[in-house]
Amino acid sequence: MQNGTTLYALDISGASFAKACGGPCTEGCVALARIGEDAWALGDSKRPDAQPLRFTTQELDAAGIDPARFGLDV
Repeated sequence: MQNGTTLYALDISGASFAKACGGPCTEGCVALARIGEDAWALGDSKRPDAQPLRFTTQELDAAGIDPARFGLDV
């Protein structure tokens, strides 16, 4: 099971982020990438310099974020 320390130790330099937008994306778009087994990075495509937040699959589920909405498998 991943935790905050191990999640942020993962290298995400090669991560492939997928966007999910609820509209015209004028304010920002959420981008999600699988960065390891049971590990995800969540970023804002309108702020590419901002460090993505990292979550476990369980944490994404608790927050109501479905990777399928981004075209990603759990």
